[in-house]
Amino acid sequence: MTISEMVTARAGEALRVSRAARSSKLSGVSMGALAAILAALPFLVFSSVTDTLVNLFVLIALASMWNLLAGFGGLVSVGQQAYIGIGAYTVIALADLGVQPYLAVPLAAVTCAVFAVPTSWLAFRLRGDYFAVGTWVIAEVYRLLVVRIDAVGGGSGKGLTGLSGIDQTLRGALTYWIALALALATIGGCYLLLRGRLGLSLMAVRDEETAAGSAGIDVQRAKRLVYLVSAAGCGAAGGVITVSSLSVNPDAIFSIQWSAYMIFIVVIGGIGFIEGPLLGALIFFGLQQLLSDYGSWYLVVLGAIGMLVALRLPGGLWGLVRSRTGLSLFPVGYHVRRGEPDA
Repeated sequence: MTISEMVTARAGEALRVSRAARSSKLSGVSMGALAAILAALPFLVFSSVTDTLVNLFVLIALASMWNLLAGFGGLVSVGQQAYIGIGAYTVIALADLGVQPYLAVPLAAVTCAVFAVPTSWLAFRLRGDYFAVGTWVIAEVYRLLVVRIDAVGGGSGKGLTGLSGIDQTLRGALTYWIALALALATIGGCYLLLRGRLGLSLMAVRDEETAAGSAGIDVQRAKRLVYLVSAAGCGAAGGVITVSSLSVNPDAIFSIQWSAYMIFIVVIGGIGFIEGPLLGALIFFGLQQLLSDYGSWYLVVLGAIGMLVALRLPGGLWGLVRSRTGLSLFPVGYHVRRGEPDA
């Protein structure tokens, strides 16, 4: 063996490639402990606290799904409220048929994935800004269809049946747990999805669709799969909203305001980072609690903060944290570090 070969072999032994840094492993343990504490909250705090946290968990789930779609897949949609509404009305319809509403929430996710298949065939014919506007139009079409169905209340909406026999305290705890499970499932699902080959394919499609196709990536399959996952997550969130509010109204559940919330949370938190929706949802939730009594000024402040972050911090607040500290709670890339060579 020559000297250069010995040096190369030695250098190769001293480098180790891993999917997670030491800080991310520590953060994983910390977040597991946090999840356990959150699960125990119904036994530790008043129901008013857990009822409020349900809204936070729904926002985390919705923002995570939009971030998966736009931040990693490059599909900027302003019509995901279509699946929030479909999920909500699925729970209403199944409850009328005798299905327990909490069991109907995962079925709502499946229903939305089924609806998303033909919808994607239509939406994927559009590109860029046309895709964004097209998804909005599709959401409005779904709303108009629901308004004309008298069996689910038509334009006036309908109340949820099947929960009247459950104690109010128990019902609040069950709703809290299913909302927490939804938030954890969406975060964990995004993490597992992006760590695989699909994650690399999505980011390649997001950066340059034509180049990704020429490299052998099935562009349509990757986009359709992430679209279906996002639709299912939004549908489950719509189901949680229904069991939490005990009623549904078509104008409210299909409102574009849901997409505005998702976009705002992801933009200020950090688009293209799994941690972004978490941080953004916490900030948005805090602003809601502080400014909700100020009427229209509440929306003005939210808009000003969104524009400021978009102009000054294109990577969002988590992008700033990542650039300064290198911290990654959910690593989906590779880390190269030096290690001791084998004896």
